[in-house]
Amino acid sequence: MALPLRLAGAALAAALLTAPAIAAEDYSPAERALFMTNHLAGTKPPATLRYSFSKSGSMEEGFEDKVAVKLKARKDGQCCMAEADFLSGARKLALPEVDEAQGNPAVLYFLERDIREMNRLTKGQQNYFRKRIRMAVYQGAQIQDVSVSFRGRPVAAREISIAPYLDDPLRVRFEKLANKRYVFTLSDAVPGGLYAIRTRIDDATAGATPLIVEEMVLDGGVATPR
Repeated sequence: MALPLRLAGAALAAALLTAPAIAAEDYSPAERALFMTNHLAGTKPPATLRYSFSKSGSMEEGFEDKVAVKLKARKDGQCCMAEADFLSGARKLALPEVDEAQGNPAVLYFLERDIREMNRLTKGQQNYFRKRIRMAVYQGAQIQDVSVSFRGRPVAAREISIAPYLDDPLRVRFEKLANKRYVFTLSDAVPGGLYAIRTRIDDATAGATPLIVEEMVLDGGVATPR
């Protein structure tokens, strides 16, 4: 079955959007919400989805930056082809264009950067981290309804939370980072359907500043208090 979001030739899409051992009807609610939903339904190209990106914590120097996902009509006039300016300067990621985007490409772009960062911090294989994230979305995701603020008004949203490494048999190799948690906030009431993505790695000492917190929030949204 062809999935709605395609990144031709990208290993991330192959790993996150393909599960050979899983029948199509067995996709989890979290998988369907994150990777198989037409987030761009009703979007009229050209359009640009803009996000703020921030990093903080005690482990490394923090920063603030921007993400822009540019949407344009396909050759048949339908929405959308997509390309991204993901961060800037030395932090900018070179990312593939999405030829037929329906799901919001910002989800996969964020995860691609995150996986590269886990590789940098731990020297672990990128494909291993991709697999752990995909299996966490399939098996261990928690979903709850929430209300968020967008452009000064409350809107309904859903939070999808995963902790891919808590039960990882290889976590001893990167124990300091094993409590990492991901929270995806989706809302049909915001452009592109993606309100925010946040990751957090807590220090082992209770009450200490988190080691790393990263968050990408749609312009008009409100960042999570640190």
